[in-house]
Amino acid sequence: MAGTAAAVRKSATADVPAAAVIGASAVSSPVAGAHGATGANDVPHTPPASRAELLPDAVRFAYAQGPVSLGGNMLGAVVLVLIFWPVGPRTEVLAWAAMFALLWVLRAVTLRAYHRAGESAARDAALTWQRRWNAGALASGAMWGLAGWLFYGEGGPFHQTTLLLTVYSYCVGAVAMLASQYRVFFAFISLCFLPTIARVATHDDPKALQMAGVVALIYGMSMLLGRTYRRSFAESAQLKLRTERLAQQLLVEKAAADQARGIAEAANRAKTQFFSAASHDLRQPLHAMGLFAEALRAKSRGDEEVTHLVNSINSSVDALEGLFSELLDITKIDTGGVDPRPEHFALRDVFQRLKLQYEPTAFEKGLALRFRGGDLPVFGDPVLVDRIVRNLLSNAIRYTEDGGILVSARRRGTQVQVQVWDTGLGIAPAEQSRIFEEFYQVQAHAPLQANQSKGLGLGLAIVQRLARLQDAPLALASVPGRGTVFTLTLPLGKPPRPQPLAPAARKPGLGLTLERRDILVVEDEPAVREGLVVLLKGWGATVHAFESVEAVEAWARGEPPAPDLAIVDYRLPNGRTGTEALKSLRTAFGSTLPAILVTGSTMSGHEEEASRDDFHLLIKPVAPNKLRAMIAFKLGVR
Repeated sequence: MAGTAAAVRKSATADVPAAAVIGASAVSSPVAGAHGATGANDVPHTPPASRAELLPDAVRFAYAQGPVSLGGNMLGAVVLVLIFWPVGPRTEVLAWAAMFALLWVLRAVTLRAYHRAGESAARDAALTWQRRWNAGALASGAMWGLAGWLFYGEGGPFHQTTLLLTVYSYCVGAVAMLASQYRVFFAFISLCFLPTIARVATHDDPKALQMAGVVALIYGMSMLLGRTYRRSFAESAQLKLRTERLAQQLLVEKAAADQARGIAEAANRAKTQFFSAASHDLRQPLHAMGLFAEALRAKSRGDEEVTHLVNSINSSVDALEGLFSELLDITKIDTGGVDPRPEHFALRDVFQRLKLQYEPTAFEKGLALRFRGGDLPVFGDPVLVDRIVRNLLSNAIRYTEDGGILVSARRRGTQVQVQVWDTGLGIAPAEQSRIFEEFYQVQAHAPLQANQSKGLGLGLAIVQRLARLQDAPLALASVPGRGTVFTLTLPLGKPPRPQPLAPAARKPGLGLTLERRDILVVEDEPAVREGLVVLLKGWGATVHAFESVEAVEAWARGEPPAPDLAIVDYRLPNGRTGTEALKSLRTAFGSTLPAILVTGSTMSGHEEEASRDDFHLLIKPVAPNKLRAMIAFKLGVR
């Protein structure tokens, strides 16, 4: 019955109640232990396998093994018929062969019907199909028991031994296939062994009872083997079920993680959009404030008190603009809006720009500012390196009250260490691991810091992100009360090729006023528009101001004289843009009309538009001196 047993191998648990199927879960084993008291590292508790859960797979497997099972039964039947045909009663041999053949055909028909039903058979009517298959298996067991009853006394020892070995081989094969369905297995081997034992015991032989006892012992051992196998099968079934459930749990957790990641990405996009919109809206009043302050300076005509107030206003505007820039920078970096463009360059140009910008600030605080090693070439993004050193230098000046600051570059093998040293307050060891976190600020430890602007605590977070974008290690060493050194390590670069000296730029003949200059302004924010008008008129210009594209187009249709310059905001009412206004103006007054586009957004990527449409770009809030320099440049090259 080895073939039949193979066919029913995984139908095990479907033929008995769940308690019988998983009865071995109470036995001490790694799997059973996992369902009892679990340790901290054990797999979470999984409920016992149910009949409904295991049945479909068991039925599919049983019928998948059907051809092998039927083939094995046919082979065994043919062997017995050939052996006992010459020595046994032919009527009985023919009758047994006919019944076996009929049973074999019925089982083959059942197998064919199942395969015609397809996958739905194992899913929708699994129990019915399993009962049909088990009925066939038990009928086969009865046929082997009948063979033992009918044929044992025929022929000699060879025939009797062959008969017993055939019956025994099918029973042993059934252990692995049917033992998990213990009632089915018990019924099967009982049908095989009990008629055979009875026939051996009643055979006319002096040692018949001894022989029957041996067969009975084999029967008992088979029962014990089946019981042991049932436990092993229950454990493996539990393990399989737990593995499947854990896999399902992982899928659920993965789906939850994917959903959480989607929510985080949506929140990140929302944050980017918020900062972009906030940048535009908050920069507008700052821009207007700076324009009004500069107009006030022009009207004060040397009044020191007014000049001091204007300087204070401009300082506040600059501080707020710095805060906005930090927020936008951190957002652009986190959203992948910064792409490093490494090249070979000398640090000299970076150091010279920083010296011009920060030397007056250091001098005002009584600090010595020195630069060393600017001739060394490095390989990196010069803009990002400039921003990193600029942030570090700005922090060094802010937190140093006595002594000096050194910005240096030192070669170390194939690398260059760019360092910013200061003799400031230093950073406590407990804070050194946190200073690169967003919005974290070193706590003030002295009264002299009370009036200093602390910002948002984003400067060093930006520095670290910019360093990571270039794969440039950034290190910190600090001793409280003695000072701090930041070290940026960059690859050693190739010396840049010497550039030919450019001819000295001719200063634009603008003078100190904009008299006899017509400037056109398109700005939808009333305060900014009014500030521009007041400032430009204070510089002597004639100003034509409009709030929308439609308004300036209507004015241009009146064929007025061509303006000398157009200053246009980017975002305008009715979903129109400054580039549309410029196209309309250049259609009316010629394609060479100089133009400046002003925007409050630093994340819109207007640089390509500026290059394509031939205009210059200014980011709000625009310092009045920067605006005037840009106007002088635009009018001077016309």
